[in-house]
Amino acid sequence: MKVTLENTDRIVTLVLANGVDVPARIWEGTTADGIACHAYITRIAVNEHDNAAEFERDLLEQRKPSAALAVIPSRLVI
Repeated sequence: MKVTLENTDRIVTLVLANGVDVPARIWEGTTADGIACHAYITRIAVNEHDNAAEFERDLLEQRKPSAALAVIPSRLVI
């Protein structure tokens, strides 16, 4: 499966089974077949040998989440 994602400015707190809180940014996107989806990203990185300057600049570009995701509580239990 291929998914294209865009980062939003929305950050939620995931509560892990062991009680640890982890911040996660909500990313929205679509699958190759056009199915809307969202992901909770806690970490993202590039290969240490690659030039990450453009990647880091792009990460600063954030949009508002869609109306459907705007209602997700800022604290989630996983």
